[in-house]
Amino acid sequence: MAATVIRGGTVVDASGRRRADLLLRDGRIAAVGEGIEAPAGAAVVDAGGCFVLPGGIDPHTHMQLPTMGTVAADDFLTGTAAAAAGGTTTILDFVGPDRGEPPLAALARWRSWAAKAAIDYGFHMTVSWWGPEFRRDMEPLVRDEGVASFKFFLAYKGGLMLPDEDILAGFLRCRELGALPQVHAENGELIAYLQAKLLAEGRIEPLAHALSRPPQLEGEATLRAITMAETAEVPLYVVHVSAEEAASAIGSARRRGVRVVGETLPGFLAIDDSVYASPDFDRAAGHVMSPPYRPRGHQEALWRAVEARALTVTGTDHCCFTKEQKRRGLGRFTLIPNGCGGVEDRLNVLWNLGVNAGRLTPERFVSLTSTEAARVFNLWPRKGSLEVGADADVAVLDPARTRTLSARTQHQNTDFSVWEGLELRGAVVHTFAGGRHVFADGDLRAEAGAGRFLRREPFGAVYRSVL
Repeated sequence: MAATVIRGGTVVDASGRRRADLLLRDGRIAAVGEGIEAPAGAAVVDAGGCFVLPGGIDPHTHMQLPTMGTVAADDFLTGTAAAAAGGTTTILDFVGPDRGEPPLAALARWRSWAAKAAIDYGFHMTVSWWGPEFRRDMEPLVRDEGVASFKFFLAYKGGLMLPDEDILAGFLRCRELGALPQVHAENGELIAYLQAKLLAEGRIEPLAHALSRPPQLEGEATLRAITMAETAEVPLYVVHVSAEEAASAIGSARRRGVRVVGETLPGFLAIDDSVYASPDFDRAAGHVMSPPYRPRGHQEALWRAVEARALTVTGTDHCCFTKEQKRRGLGRFTLIPNGCGGVEDRLNVLWNLGVNAGRLTPERFVSLTSTEAARVFNLWPRKGSLEVGADADVAVLDPARTRTLSARTQHQNTDFSVWEGLELRGAVVHTFAGGRHVFADGDLRAEAGAGRFLRREPFGAVYRSVL
């Protein structure tokens, strides 16, 4: 692999910015400083007027996920290629064992699918069922396979939802192993009640999806999960926070010293639930995800939580479907596949919403899109850093570049975009993954199988790296 010099840009990490060049060699950052001379045969990329950032880390994706009678439209090649086009160089995906399936067997299946990934990837393990066998397999998952985070569901009654006693047992097992528990926090019992009620009233349209999952159900479940984690003396990571009530519970817990991390999505910072009232089924169903987009006002509350550092990580929950796949739920909202795309758009959209609007500094942007995820999931300083020796994962963002987002021009493998028609100022123009120039000003050069599996170490009894 030829060396590359990225010249003339403003290098930004979570702690500051400076005018500097970067030398990428043998997959690592070999030098950072002004006036770096290009070695013989090195490529030179002009980053004048641009910000040079650590490659994005998306800690929440679902590539090739079998769900609701279909499979997510992006596989590990198309999804990671789209990620690279948007400046993301690492994803953490979720392994989902079938009910009763050994988690080690599920991991082997996911690893076979991910062998074609174009960027680096790691895994979380979904605790889709609980029993002595699952508890036993958690140890080799952490110790031998490098899977050091486990996701528990308080929602999806009759499916992924676990009773509180099993969640508590899982939290305690995570504490023993130095693994980080994560939660999807919505009250599954009340959702099931509201779904049945709405269907009995003849409500079959996408709007009923949002009505069946009101914000207070997310708030209650978030507080309950935090309470269980606090009692079990284990840190907690709350995925895809969408509601003011949930963000408030996380902020309150953090202020009293509880080790809880809150993740939100760019969509939840900008899109409200009016999308579900569209008479166009494809548009309304295209926004169906869980939790859903919230009533107007929650977006501003989430921004306040970001600014107060109650929410410190952004992901996408990338799980996209085509319009045809979404039409499985034409006659019953509970059959609409849950999920939206976003892995390609996260950095560009968040820059537009945050930095351009004066809500985020470039340093905080880096923290939200890369550095904090690296720290939380024990990838720091290999990832999320531009220091010498770190992986050569770099995004070059031109703050003057304009772009209009559309399903017609995206690389995500779907014919729908929640950002359709959004005009951006500021966009990633170059992406380097492990030193490979995978996106060059519109030219996507992603290669199947170029990504590496990331084994993550456990945190140890005191979880020093988590917060």
